[in-house]
Amino acid sequence: SDKMLINTVDTSHEDMIHDAQMDYYGTRLATCSSDRSVKIFDVKNGGQILVADLRGHEGPVWQVAWAHPMYGNILASCSYDRKVIIWKEENGTWDKMYEYTGHDSSVNSVCWGPYDFGLFLACGSSDGAISVLTCSGDGHWDIKKINNAHTIGCNAVSWAPAVVPGSLIEQPTGQKPNYIKRFVSGGCDNLVKLWKEEDGQWKEDQKLEAHSDWVRDVGWAPSIGLPTSTIASCSRDGRVFIWTCDDPAGNTWTAKLLHKFNDAVWHVSWSITGKILAVSGGDNKVTLWKESVDGQWACISDVNKGQGAVTSITDSQQNEQ
Repeated sequence: SDKMLINTVDTSHEDMIHDAQMDYYGTRLATCSSDRSVKIFDVKNGGQILVADLRGHEGPVWQVAWAHPMYGNILASCSYDRKVIIWKEENGTWDKMYEYTGHDSSVNSVCWGPYDFGLFLACGSSDGAISVLTCSGDGHWDIKKINNAHTIGCNAVSWAPAVVPGSLIEQPTGQKPNYIKRFVSGGCDNLVKLWKEEDGQWKEDQKLEAHSDWVRDVGWAPSIGLPTSTIASCSRDGRVFIWTCDDPAGNTWTAKLLHKFNDAVWHVSWSITGKILAVSGGDNKVTLWKESVDGQWACISDVNKGQGAVTSITDSQQNEQ
């Protein structure tokens, strides 16, 4: 059975917490709140020490995302104030590295792309647009914007993993699978959409229809080189779907209903191996799901979230191979 490690951290935010993310090494936790602040805690050895309280947003901060540590200690945050702020730590001090103000409405989601291909961030906004910000070597940021990605608004973005599906299966000798930058988005048009980069431009690749209300979150599962691509989506309609694609061209996706909850579902989050899905909803509960051998999804745990506390869930990998 999978060992679950569940930690509770009291964050002392003065208002509702919207997101909490561990860094790559699991030693730091970033949280963000309606109190307009982003906080960073040192959580190693079971402790919790507030190391930074980042002020720069003028509205509720919806999401935070850590970049890969090969680029240093970098954190992105997005807010109702229409801004994306990229923060960087230099010699123990956190400062703004870049502030993006190219959206006309709330920015709801930020997600860093696979680190092997550079430092780049997707941002989804209530103005219906998605921006992709790419850092060039000299600290300059290049911006590509997809207007009208979702009519009425984009709620979530998530990158496809760098590992190409099926890459564990024999490649012709010496041939490297070609990575195409792809991400998934979810919106207020009830749609899940897939995007891919072609000749430096972003094109809509697929439209996945199954939800009957706003799609609140999407998560592209980490790939371990197996031939299937997997995406989870959740919605105000109370449903969570698991989308899978078995063909390398990535054109045929099938939806399987994971569960129909009694309340809106706000977040889906994959474990690092892509084997366990955490689902949280309006009932303030986190449920953990795992696919059984026969392809059915089963709930393996549920946890009640306390007010003002953050629950982080990690799965040990020893029984996942």
